[in-house]
Amino acid sequence: MSVWALGLNHTTAPLDLRGRFAFALDQIAPTLHSLRSSFAGNSSHPQVEAAIISTCNRTEIYCASEHIALDHTFGWLAQSGGVAPALLRSHAYTLHDDEAARHAFRVASGLDSMVLGEAQILGQMKDAVRAAETAGALGSTLNQLFQRSFAVAKEVRTATEIGAHSISMAAAAVRLAGQLFEDLRKTRVLFVGAGEMIDLAATHFAAKEPKAIAIANRTLERGEKLASRFGGEAMRLADLPARLAEFDIVISCTASTLPIIGLGAVERALKARKHRPMFMVDLAVPRDIEPEVKALEDIYLYTVDDLAQVVQQGQANRQAAVAQAEVIIDAGVQSFMHWLGQRGTVPLIQQLNAQADEWRAAEMARARKLLAKGESIEAVLEAMSRGLTQKMMHGAMAELHAGDAASREQTAQTLSRLFLRKER
Repeated sequence: MSVWALGLNHTTAPLDLRGRFAFALDQIAPTLHSLRSSFAGNSSHPQVEAAIISTCNRTEIYCASEHIALDHTFGWLAQSGGVAPALLRSHAYTLHDDEAARHAFRVASGLDSMVLGEAQILGQMKDAVRAAETAGALGSTLNQLFQRSFAVAKEVRTATEIGAHSISMAAAAVRLAGQLFEDLRKTRVLFVGAGEMIDLAATHFAAKEPKAIAIANRTLERGEKLASRFGGEAMRLADLPARLAEFDIVISCTASTLPIIGLGAVERALKARKHRPMFMVDLAVPRDIEPEVKALEDIYLYTVDDLAQVVQQGQANRQAAVAQAEVIIDAGVQSFMHWLGQRGTVPLIQQLNAQADEWRAAEMARARKLLAKGESIEAVLEAMSRGLTQKMMHGAMAELHAGDAASREQTAQTLSRLFLRKER
């Protein structure tokens, strides 16, 4: 069995290219079905296990099958994103077997994140695994890979200080907003969306006690639930353009495939605000805010990639923890590869067990017949034990007498090792 992975992340691909390969959680199942169906016509890969991890910073595909099929997976992903395979290859990375396992363990542990040591990626990976399992795309090999990833991540977080001094994307946004506005308590903050990232951002901003908080969401009920936690108001996404001018700070992160805050809407908001500055953060991939907005005067727009420099601060303090984490990950990789190697003997073990059961059933049937004829129990047990022994030894004895001298010697050594071991 082989495992392979390919992906692109914040270190290898620009935001707009990553946006072409972003999959919302409810898109994972049909996307996995499409991927696995693309393998169906290939006799070498009739059953491929698959999982997709898609966040604002990465999209990664993990697969498992008897044979690695990176080229096919590359072609499928390029087609799904509507880009040339050559362009995708120039920004993607490919991994297989121990390298794929090591990468999965590092991602789960927060070592491959823009925010070193952040814990959010672990929850996102668990969501992706549940989605793959629900879609029927997760087999025993990938399930084992991810369960071991979660165990390694837990050990890394428990045994090291990898998460210490970590600056989250939400905290970075608060820090930047504080540089623009002298007193955040006098600001009005609008959050667009109601997902996990917005929840986190709202928690950080609420701690600064802004003058007002509002949640704009496509589903009003979900927006109201989140707004109630922060003493804010909820509004429909459709009302956003008309009310945009009311807010000094706008944080957006939705699953929309197209921008929901356009250049025109922001221009009208600025005019209504008499060009008082607006601080905007677009945490979505693909973008929620049209990139042209950044060129407007009095607009301070940041994307997830723009926050990279801020969140990297303090990383030097965690390098010792990284070294400790890598040791834990190395041990995890070795353990997984040992398990994967053993998987190759499973069919043989199953065949041996089936053969042994067949012999046992045959001898049991013969024993019952002898008992029915009135034979003594002692004689029946003797006959059954001899019958089983002869069946078990027949193949070995035949091999011992077959072939040339060299092959007989090799067979003799093997049989001696298998049958003449001294019990400790």
